[in-house]
Amino acid sequence: MNKVSVFSVALKSGLILGLGLIVYSLLTYLLNVSLESTWVGYVSYAIVLLGIVLGIRNFAASNGRMTYGQGVGVGVLTGLFAGLISGIFSYLFFSFIAPEMLTEMLEMAEKGMVEQGMPDDQIEQGMEYTKMFMKPGPLAIVSVFSYAFVGLVISLIASIFLQKK
Repeated sequence: MNKVSVFSVALKSGLILGLGLIVYSLLTYLLNVSLESTWVGYVSYAIVLLGIVLGIRNFAASNGRMTYGQGVGVGVLTGLFAGLISGIFSYLFFSFIAPEMLTEMLEMAEKGMVEQGMPDDQIEQGMEYTKMFMKPGPLAIVSVFSYAFVGLVISLIASIFLQKK
């Protein structure tokens, strides 16, 4: 049985996951699915959960054994690599393909603040802060760290069940 490294499995799994997320994002965009649809986010999280769990499982199966730490490592790195791929795509998508979506996302954020009954001065302050980060560069950077964090959380739990001694 050939032993594989945490890095190689995470890289492959992260690339596959990142590409899967890109395909899903493009489908929702091309099918004009509303950003307000909550199921869109749930499906995205399900894709991430599946990608990370399968990456950890693949590592364990390839090596015949896996420590808890190795499982967590595979999960975090898978999330990080998927985040890098997704971040690059997000930057290109919001810069060149659909910059108008940033405006739509800002409008949704403001609508949500109004619906929560926030005072006008707080809405104005919140929107100024939101506008700072609702740009292609910051969104791409947040994507990388978000997926790495989600990878950590998922792998902390999944590795308990998937570790092989």
